[in-house]
Amino acid sequence: MKYLEVAKFGNDYLINKNIQNYKLDVEILASETINKSREHFLLNEKKKFTKKEFNTFNKLLKKRNNRQPLAQIINKKEFWKKNLYIDDNVLIPRPESEHLVEETINLIKDATNYSILDIGCGSGCLIISILLEKIKCRGTALDVSKKAIKVSKINAKMQHIGNRIKFIHSDIDKLIVGKYDLIVTNPPYIKKHKIKYLDDEVRIFEPKLALDGGIDGLSKIKNIILKSSKLIKRGGKLIIEIGFDQKFKVQEILKKNFFYINKVVKDYSGKDRCIISTKL
Repeated sequence: MKYLEVAKFGNDYLINKNIQNYKLDVEILASETINKSREHFLLNEKKKFTKKEFNTFNKLLKKRNNRQPLAQIINKKEFWKKNLYIDDNVLIPRPESEHLVEETINLIKDATNYSILDIGCGSGCLIISILLEKIKCRGTALDVSKKAIKVSKINAKMQHIGNRIKFIHSDIDKLIVGKYDLIVTNPPYIKKHKIKYLDDEVRIFEPKLALDGGIDGLSKIKNIILKSSKLIKRGGKLIIEIGFDQKFKVQEILKKNFFYINKVVKDYSGKDRCIISTKL
């Protein structure tokens, strides 16, 4: 079957299953199947899939039809211009979280040797992206999930910065050492009762541990802020991702724990997405 025919087959299959962005998904799955770039697949319409390649492609299509996220199927997600390894043990990095990286690197001067803690590191997308930009800084990546720590280590090794990150498999309550210049975190902030209403791709396939923020969506955030007030140096920064409707409540929690609110950052859709604060 020619590449052009493969694309049509895939498009027809996914469009009938109401998969959004079906055309792009097909192109990515096809290019992964033949281990070539997407551009190669698009520019060589008359080349043919082997029978083995088509069978592999068909299996990937069925996974996508079952609403498994594309990043999990191909074990890859681009974040901050780098491809990261992804599996079902970690939250898939979102473009919105790049705001945390951008704000963090803007706060750190190039000559500064900061000690940075990433709480709930997941895939490691935040701490790895920051350290790639700030080569004199060192990081600590903390996660309660042992499998998430494993994914973070894989990504750190892929980006050749494993020697600059200390990985800790632990709950934040057990972290009793260290005074950090900056803490960055994307905590679980979805209200427990709202998880069942999330898209199937998120609800079924992504780890609930990384989504469930408790009854009010703030239980993990409260704990992180309380612990960060003890772990961060005076004058140090806490950069935290929040839900679009949590700004005022999170600001109140920060103030009660002696943080000064520097800035609230909106995401690409204009929703409040992260708060930058300073330990007083």
